[in-house]
Amino acid sequence: MNTVEQKKKKVLVALSGGVDSSVSAALLQEEGYEVHGAFIKTWSAPWLPCTWREERRDAMRVAAALHIPFYTIDLEKEYERDVVNYLVSEYRVGRTPNPDVMCNKYVKFGGFFGWAMEQGYDAVATGHYAQVLKNKDGIFEMHAGKDEKKDQTYFLWTLTQKQLAKTLFPVGGFEKRHVRELAEQFHLPTATKKDSQGVCFLGKVDMKDFLKHYIDEQEGKVLNTDGGEIGYHDGAVFLTLGQRHGFTITKKTPDTPPLYVYAKDVANNTVTVAPKGYMSTQNDTNKEIAFMGTNLIREGVEVTYARLRYNQPLFAVTVTFSEGGTGTAYLDVPQEFIPRGQSLVFYTDTECLGGAVIA
Repeated sequence: MNTVEQKKKKVLVALSGGVDSSVSAALLQEEGYEVHGAFIKTWSAPWLPCTWREERRDAMRVAAALHIPFYTIDLEKEYERDVVNYLVSEYRVGRTPNPDVMCNKYVKFGGFFGWAMEQGYDAVATGHYAQVLKNKDGIFEMHAGKDEKKDQTYFLWTLTQKQLAKTLFPVGGFEKRHVRELAEQFHLPTATKKDSQGVCFLGKVDMKDFLKHYIDEQEGKVLNTDGGEIGYHDGAVFLTLGQRHGFTITKKTPDTPPLYVYAKDVANNTVTVAPKGYMSTQNDTNKEIAFMGTNLIREGVEVTYARLRYNQPLFAVTVTFSEGGTGTAYLDVPQEFIPRGQSLVFYTDTECLGGAVIA
């Protein structure tokens, strides 16, 4: 074994069966890393079509094409406990959680990351569109991916310095179209495979259809902003702020504008709807966002921007942190439809500084 081989770092790539993780593995191999691949087996709803075997088969084909070792890591129990059960429990009490954030926290950078470290790997890699940089002080920073439309830092705000120090995002510095081109150049079997859509474990299945297997429907009133009854729905817990569909308006005219869920009362099973832009007519409404469960990836840096939805344009904020991981974000411009339980993610320029859950 020569000196170069002795110094070669061993990396475990989370091969999902998609093009991004496939190219990630190929890029690392080209750079001289000792690359291994692993498919994460997660929970599947028993009433939904089973797709994990097909995805695993694609991941195995990529590993075979690259001539790298391949493993299957079963994290089904962790997924059901920390992602699925959390999702259902949050909806029950009227909050709107983000399952993709929990998947990254507990599965990819929980069970998968922990398994890799126990097996002696130097680092893990995923196909996320994000970038990790080490600054002059030796602190790791997480920056947005080069492709702004694909940037996934919003889902990665729970990562810590310990995790970033041993994490690689090989495609983070590329635009998606270039990743497709690289897949063709590497002759990867996933080069022309379409991107997966929807929630991490549901795919294209409607969230309400999924929740109905756990939460009973219960008809309730749809109210206007004056408190008048104008329609009905089959469960306030199934609806989230800003939602355009999922309820029926019975009192309307040809001039009635599209209506969105403006507020909801789970205890009384009612939702209030309003036209888009209604918020701007309310003085001092939604200029503050209280949050909890804060994680700061890098401390000592002032938060200047935030977003509360994936791919939402950044908006200016001033953040005050309190004890116990709580705090308040003060908004320069009010935001419509701020759902409790959703992630509020902090930024300064292109750097993701962490985030919190909206209280």
